[in-house]
Amino acid sequence: MKISLNKRALKDGRISLSIEYYRGSEINEKGKRRHLRSFENLDTYLFSEPKTSAEKKHNKEGIEFAENVLSIRKAEFVQGKFDLKNTTKSKRTFLNYFEEKTEEKQRLDSSNNYGNWFSTLQHLNKIISKNITFDEVDEALIKKVRHYFDHVARTKSDLPLSQNSKYSYFNKFKAALRSAFDDGYLSINFATKIKSFEQAESQREYLTFDELQALAKAECKYPILKKAFLFSCLSGLRWSDINTLIWSEVRDEGEFSKVNFRQEKTDGVEYLYISAQARELLGERQDQLDRVFRGLKYGMTYNTEIIRWCNRAGVPKHITFHSARHTNAVLLLENGADIYTVSKKTWPS
Repeated sequence: MKISLNKRALKDGRISLSIEYYRGSEINEKGKRRHLRSFENLDTYLFSEPKTSAEKKHNKEGIEFAENVLSIRKAEFVQGKFDLKNTTKSKRTFLNYFEEKTEEKQRLDSSNNYGNWFSTLQHLNKIISKNITFDEVDEALIKKVRHYFDHVARTKSDLPLSQNSKYSYFNKFKAALRSAFDDGYLSINFATKIKSFEQAESQREYLTFDELQALAKAECKYPILKKAFLFSCLSGLRWSDINTLIWSEVRDEGEFSKVNFRQEKTDGVEYLYISAQARELLGERQDQLDRVFRGLKYGMTYNTEIIRWCNRAGVPKHITFHSARHTNAVLLLENGADIYTVSKKTWPS
């Protein structure tokens, strides 16, 4: 954001003073660059050619007033503490803010949460103008977005959104509104003004022992994905903990191996003994601070490959990486583990 003093010559010979807020530029549908500017009129006018001492004094006072306002606006932009109606924060575009929040999720959380934020952003780009600023956000816009998710939005396969997708995407939108209110971009917490969608009860898919064996034998395009998924099936670790696992957290103690780690979700320190087969999937020990599953990343490419991998293995289920944890729990119960072991030790909640 660039804030500057703008002088505009009027037809009557006067000069109008205003504060210009420059938010960068964008390329429109015709391939032309469009600069994004907004103005705060100061209701202050100068003589273009002052002749008398009174006119010169008027211009001097007008310039001093405008420069003082400019200084205040710049300070307010840095400090983030000002009334929203005529301030720089209210002039920020909503989609730019949502995109920043999405990138923040990618940096802090490589799990499915980022994927949902990214998908929500793609939908919002279809229903909200890129130029909508926070001072234009109101209940009518919120209702418009809700109606879009409920009746208009389609999947890549041109199907209506599932109930859980509506629930997830709209809640990400509301989370951004709530965050914008907390950050001072909105004076009203619109997230509390409209009801969310009901969440449908999800079916938790898992693999049977035979299906897991079939997957282990089938080809996966990305070996690191195959290793990580099978390791999750054998250990019960969630994606975020596997993705951030480093070699200093893998302890080999004689015939036994265990993993010491800090859970991404709960921030609690855990340790977990793993089988020899699970340890074999990790491969040879590397430097202490190296990621164990180097190259593993979250994205549509890997999610799609899991489905294709299941097809090659003859597993007719919609399996996601999260299914691996459910598989671990089911296999443990089938082999006689008690529910305390499943819920508290091997499959941390």
